[in-house]
Amino acid sequence: MAAAWEKGKVERAIGYVRQNFWPLRRFIDLPDVNSQAHQWLHQIANQRRHRETGQTHEERFRPECLRPLPAIAPDYRDNVDALVHKDLRLSFDGNRYCVPPRYVGRRLIVKADSSSVTIYDQHQEIVRYPRPWWRGHTFGVERFQKELFAQMAAAERSAAQHRVVALLGPVSEEYLRRLANTDRSLTRQVRELLALIRDYGPDAVAAALEKARAAGAFGADYIANILRQQQSRRDVQPPLQLKDPALNQLATDPLSLAEYDAFILHSRKESCEPTTSETESTQPHDDEPEAGSDSD
Repeated sequence: MAAAWEKGKVERAIGYVRQNFWPLRRFIDLPDVNSQAHQWLHQIANQRRHRETGQTHEERFRPECLRPLPAIAPDYRDNVDALVHKDLRLSFDGNRYCVPPRYVGRRLIVKADSSSVTIYDQHQEIVRYPRPWWRGHTFGVERFQKELFAQMAAAERSAAQHRVVALLGPVSEEYLRRLANTDRSLTRQVRELLALIRDYGPDAVAAALEKARAAGAFGADYIANILRQQQSRRDVQPPLQLKDPALNQLATDPLSLAEYDAFILHSRKESCEPTTSETESTQPHDDEPEAGSDSD
């Protein structure tokens, strides 16, 4: 369907023909109409200069200035517009298809035929999947979620390295660069450096790092050895200070559990001793003969 402003151009051309060709003409038959129309076009209509281009019809459409149209095959595929969600998936025809993480939140074009489903960013092809004929499945998870996890891990490593540089100064940036050229795991080394900063403080770690760099020793374990030799671990959490100064000066004696232990031991001793009734039951009564005695 044409745009609204293009209709006037069509109507003006029809009005020009009605007002300049048809009035005061007589025709014998249809071939006579076509003959007079061709003559009028060649001598009058095509000789006027166009208001926008400033050229006549013959000047505008010279054969040597025209180029053939490109051979564009008609695109008969199903064409829909789909939103990429945070889980990297977009929905089409009852299934979900994954795309690279950079397209999250954007709307992409999905074109499908009987054999394939192709996803485009405007005219650029992003990814193509075989066309399934069942529903409820997700395609491309392993490929693009692995890429997402790799980007997240890289961003996390980068943030930790920036934190080390911010705490220790520019000298640590060169140290990390030299450390990355060794066979050590840079992620683990950065994590251990952050732990040393937490235990000893940024100034002490920066001084130890400078000594390790001067000695050509690249690794968090070398810096830890220097700190253990020259520094003492700082208190990560200072003693609790109450608002009332009198309570901060209050000293209490340690609680002794000796009396409690004595009470427990005494209770156990009494439970192990035989009771009086049990003791008396083992003694013979006066009116009973003892074992082995002769009866009268």
